[in-house]
Formats: sequence, structure tokens, C-alpha cells
Amino acid sequence: MTFLVVLAALFFLMLVAYRGFSVIIFAPIAALLAVLVTDPASVLPVYSGIFMEKMVVFVKLYFPVFLLGAVFGKVIELSGFSKSIVAAVIRLVGPQRAVLSIVLVSNILTYGGVSLFVVVFAVYPFAAEVFRQGNLPKRLIPGAIALGAFSYTMDALPGTPQIQNIIPTTFFHTDAYAAPWLGVIGGVFIFITGMAYLTWRMRQAAAAGEGYGTGHINEPEHVPEESLANPLVAILPLIAVGVLNKVFTLQLPRFYGANFETTLGGGLAPPLVIAAPPIPIWALEMALVSGIVLTLLLSFRLVTQRFSEGTRVAVLGALLASINTATEYGFGAVIAVLPGFLVIKNALASIPNPLVNEAISVTTLAGITGSASGGMSIALAALSGQFIAAANAAGISMEVLHRVAAMASGGMDTLPHNGAVITLLAVCGLTHRQSYKDIFAITVIKTSAVFVVIGVYYLTGIV
Repeated sequence: MTFLVVLAALFFLMLVAYRGFSVIIFAPIAALLAVLVTDPASVLPVYSGIFMEKMVVFVKLYFPVFLLGAVFGKVIELSGFSKSIVAAVIRLVGPQRAVLSIVLVSNILTYGGVSLFVVVFAVYPFAAEVFRQGNLPKRLIPGAIALGAFSYTMDALPGTPQIQNIIPTTFFHTDAYAAPWLGVIGGVFIFITGMAYLTWRMRQAAAAGEGYGTGHINEPEHVPEESLANPLVAILPLIAVGVLNKVFTLQLPRFYGANFETTLGGGLAPPLVIAAPPIPIWALEMALVSGIVLTLLLSFRLVTQRFSEGTRVAVLGALLASINTATEYGFGAVIAVLPGFLVIKNALASIPNPLVNEAISVTTLAGITGSASGGMSIALAALSGQFIAAANAAGISMEVLHRVAAMASGGMDTLPHNGAVITLLAVCGLTHRQSYKDIFAITVIKTSAVFVVIGVYYLTGIV
């Protein structure tokens, strides 16, 4: 019975998310209904003492990353830099390689620190133009963007500033560059396999005589390229974020050490001691601030014209994204204390291999919640201690745990109720029935890549 309560809560949350309801409202409802069935007297204490506390902890750690990432993406958009990069890649690769050009553009933007949601809005107008000119099926655009933005540059490649690669640093005391070779191997596997799949789908459509199609909605207007910035200038802020993230990651520990004590009160107040400073998070925050400042310096006139309105939109987007994920984190913390979860935990613990255990746990919860960051947060909050103990017993590096968790989070998270999937289809003016098949195929490839990486690690020992 207790096991069914947990499953009912999880599937209720998945159902309401799939039907478009806000998880900010329904995550606490789902969690507290499960508590109500289990122990009615505990509903209010659990809400205040577990759900809200864990939610606040998540916001405390990660809200600045969401905020700065959203603002950075917005100033890159306002400056015209994102459109400039898109146009340059399309010219370089050639419009006849439409899928490859869209994948590469999405790679550059996401690996440079632009939010996945911003990438969708930035890339789609150019993708539609290239596909229209080549008379290629519009329904394949979401699959191309998903491969470029929702896969290896989100959580596999070392140093990516996306939140899915930052969350594990808190649990495993690693940095964003953990297990670099495994990440690169996983990324190459996903790219080659994903491109092979999308190329096959293109050939299928061509053989059937299918073109771009008619009667589409949300068709973008043509963007004149002469108004775009020089692409060499446009890419500088993205390079700066990547380089400075690494520099700060290396240099900040030398300044702060394992613990930092500040005498800010000047002797009038006791010193403030910060134990185990979250260096990877600080490093990324400082890198994003640097990227924002550099973008402003390079394109001050264009950005300032719409800076007030643009940053307001970015802040609202960051608030929504962070609170969405934080409520799922709180939901997971409540589920983790229920007796039914012990059944799930023990079942997962029975998987003898610690890396396979972690991968299945993270990708399963990411799929159920429809959120890579939310599912990973739930899994690591409840099970990271178990993963670490098993890894230490097997002599497995924390860097490997980090990379496996990050990549697994971006596997089955893209089920139909995933917010990024819903946004991508809406922006492209397409439906699940038209285009979700290709997104799901990329999801399957992405999930299988985690186990490829695990296999490579055990065969070679490479990290």
C-alpha cells in the first residue's frame, strides 16, 4: 500500500504537468496528499519542516545561476549576437546541410551559457528559413534543435554552464569539468548517433516526396542579415564565460580555502564562518556576470534600447524556472521520507553496480517529473549518500558519479510533459503528434549514451 501511495503521487504530478498545470501549485499538493494518506497529523509539519525548507535550500544555492543565465541569454539576444552566430554557422556549413547547421548553432549557444529556452526562440526563425529554402519537412526542426540544445551540450561536455551540470557539484564536491574524457566520449556518441537518425529521417521524407509543407502556424519573418553583428565579435561573450568559468574554478579555492572566515563586523560582531564554500557555483556566477558585462560593452546601444523590458522578462523566466525546479526538489524531499519510498530505494539499492544504480535512479525520476534538474535533485537529495558509499567501496571517482548523474538527468526527462519539449513545439508551431517522435528518439539515444559511458569507464578506466 505504501509503495502505491508513492507511485500515485508521482504519476499524479506527471499527469497534471502533461495537461499543462503548474507544478508550483501541484507539487506540494501531490506531496501532501501522499502524507495525508500515510499519516494525516504530519501534513502541516512536513509542509513547513521538509517541503518548504528543502525548497528554500534549492533557491538559496541555484537561483543566482538561473537568474544570471537568463539575463546573459537575454542580453545575447538583444544584442543580436545569437542571430549573428546562427547566420554565420548556416553560411559556413551551407543551407544544404540544414540539420547539421541547426545542431551546431544550438551547440554553440547552449555550451556558451545561453538558456535552453532562449536557444529555442533564437534558433527557430533561422531553422524555419533554412528548411523552407531547402524544401525540407518543417516537422523535423524540433528534433534537430533537441539534439543540439537538449543533449550533450546540456550535461555531457565538460564545463557546460547549464544547471544540469552544476547541481551534482553540490553533492559530490566536484566542479563543472568533472570526468572530461567520459563527457566528451558520451557527447561524440550522441552527436554521431543523433545525426545518423535525423539524416535517415530526412532521406525517408525525400523518398516520399515530402517538402516543407503548407498551412503551418507561427511562421517567422525573414531576418535581414545585414543588420547582424560580426560573428567573431558575437561569439566573444560565450568564449569568455567558458574560459572564465574554468579560471575561477581553479583560482577561487586558493583564495577561500576549505573554510572562509570573515570579520565583516569589524570586531563588533562574531566572525562569519562559511564552511565548504560552493566554489563551482561561485565560479559560474562570476563567469556569467563577466559575460553580461562584456556583451554590454560590445553592444551597449542595441542592448540598452530594450534592456529594461528584456531583463524584466528574463527575471520572470528565471523565477518561474527556479521555483518550478525548487518545488520539485521539495516534492522529492517529502516523498523520500515516506515508507513507500524505502521500497523503491531498497529496490534500486539491489542493483549491484553503483553507476548503473545511479543512472537508472536519476533518469527514472527525471522522466517522472519531466525535469532533468528536478529529477536529478530529487534522486541526489535522497540517494547521493548511498551512491557515494557504494562508489567509495568500489574505488570509483566522484567525478564519474557527477558525469553519470548529469547525463542520466538529460535522458528520459524529455517525455511529453517536459516543459522544454512543450515550449519547443509551441515555438515551432507544431504538435506532439507531428514532431514528438523525433524528440523521443533523441531521448532514447541520450539515455543509451549514459550506459555507453559507464561501459567505457569499466573497460578503460578513463575519466
